[in-house]
This record gives sequence, structure tokens and C-alpha cells, in this order.
Amino acid sequence: MSANKEVLFGLYDDEVVMMDAVKKAKEDHLDIMDVYTPFPVHGLDPILGLSESRLHIAGFVFGALGTLTAFLFMTWVFTRDWPVIFGGKPYWSVPAFIPITFELTVLFASIGMVVTFYTICGLGPGVTSPCLDERITDDKFCVAFNTDGYSESQIDNLKRFFSNTGASEVHTKVI
Repeated sequence: MSANKEVLFGLYDDEVVMMDAVKKAKEDHLDIMDVYTPFPVHGLDPILGLSESRLHIAGFVFGALGTLTAFLFMTWVFTRDWPVIFGGKPYWSVPAFIPITFELTVLFASIGMVVTFYTICGLGPGVTSPCLDERITDDKFCVAFNTDGYSESQIDNLKRFFSNTGASEVHTKVI
């Protein structure tokens, strides 16, 4: 979210009431800026029209990179750099490579996915995220609309929407 954005948001006490409000907003072709919930709400993504995350693709790519790194490094070490026969095993003993290969696969995938997620979401050191209401992370559900450039009648229509859909509170905040 950019600075100096005027946001009109309604707080709901129950996720079912909030889900019905989101459905009604979609039926009325209202442009929802975002929906905030204190926990994941099953079925909200399809209603909002959000597609499935592609983070698992990044996890696969980073995991494959970890697998290749481990396998190629051990191959180089045990066949070229330091060829030592351990207990009669050949220089290139693939079964002996499996545990380290697995560990580096998991390490690369997990670190890569965290870094990718933080980058995509704009999170990181020094980043501050504006909070509409402290109770959103506790027990309230929020539907927010960006009202920059809206006329008073459009804002009144949104306020009526909130009162008709069971919002317990309606607030405006500049973030």
C-alpha cells in the first residue's frame, strides 16, 4: 500500500457475516481493496477471485538447485579433489550421497521459499506496514475499500453497504 491512501473499512465480528458481505460486494461489483482476517478463512480466496499461489514452483526450483549443488559438489570432492576409498566403497558412491543431498535440498527449498515470499510481499528489515485497526489481528474481520477520488455519494453508498451487511463498525483512515 502506498502512502496517503484514504481507506474506508468495516469491521465484522464473525467470519460468516464477513464472507456474506464479500459475496454481496462482488455481486454489486464493488472494488474491494483487501480483506483482513485474524486467521485463514476457508473459501475466501475463490470469492475474492484470487488464484492459487505459485510459491510451490519456487520451492521446487530451489530444491532442485540444492539437490544439484550437493550432488555435484560431492561428486567433485570424492572423484577429483580428494579421492579416498572409505571402507572399500568406490570413489563415486551414490548411496552415500543421499543424506547430504536430501538435507541440502530441504535447506535450499526452505530458505529460497522464505526469501521469495518476503520479496513478493514487500516484507523485510525496515519495512513498516500500516495497520487499519489493531483488533484485526485479534478478533475482528475487515473489508476495506480504497476511496481515493470517490465522491461523497459513493462513500455514503459504501457506508450503507457496510450497515446492510452487518458491519459492527465503519471507519475511515488515511494510510
